[in-house]
Amino acid sequence: MTLWVRYAHDGVEGFGTLEGEEIAVHAGEFFATPGPTGERLPRAAVRLLPPVRPGAFIGLWNNFHAAAAKQGNAIPEFPLYFLKNPRCVIGPGEAIRPPAAYDGKVLYEGELGIVIGQRVTAVDEAAAEAAIFGYTAVNDVTALDLLTADASFPQWARAKGCDSFGPIGPAIATGFDWRAARVTVALNGRVRQDYPLEDMILPPARIVSLVSREMTLHPGDVIACGTSLGALPMRPGMQVAVTIEGIGVLENPYAPSS
Repeated sequence: MTLWVRYAHDGVEGFGTLEGEEIAVHAGEFFATPGPTGERLPRAAVRLLPPVRPGAFIGLWNNFHAAAAKQGNAIPEFPLYFLKNPRCVIGPGEAIRPPAAYDGKVLYEGELGIVIGQRVTAVDEAAAEAAIFGYTAVNDVTALDLLTADASFPQWARAKGCDSFGPIGPAIATGFDWRAARVTVALNGRVRQDYPLEDMILPPARIVSLVSREMTLHPGDVIACGTSLGALPMRPGMQVAVTIEGIGVLENPYAPSS
């Protein structure tokens, strides 16, 4: 398994592979044929950036059996998805902030993120699997009161696309076995979500295949696979940490609106 990261160092952005406490710097096209430069940087000397800047940022709803059973939802045959504003993406350590005029509930939702590595349109599951570059952790932050503010129209894009509502990271893991992994979310160290990824209703390759029937996917696009039980509101001052073993810990402070 390889962990790919993007970073800022001395005012310059770069990317490479995380190897223990060092980053092996790479050059070239991230999703094509990058190669090591031979330079190595201490992990402590860089600031990690979002490992990808997606052109399309897709999120799924109702994609875990346990949550569907508790909420009385039917099992979907096709991904129930929405689009998050790709400019809402932030990296590890950056603050999540609600809009200044918003004083309602803001939920964390820890999720597995699929990172697309190849351009695909209307592909079968085998080709979809091959098009997955790797996996990352996502916090699909949601302004719950905006979602339901208008009884005639659920406002998914508005509620989930606010500035800073898309933490991604800390790395993209290639060669990652999602079936053996769990997602945990801790608030100030207290675990609030803990669920197995094998409980997914639609697995990653099927998600990619089905979405690609309607939307061409490009390298760098991200699909968040949905969340399970335990998504709750945050309070200002809390640290929210999404952990997926093998990918790492995506930790962000939840700050008051500025």
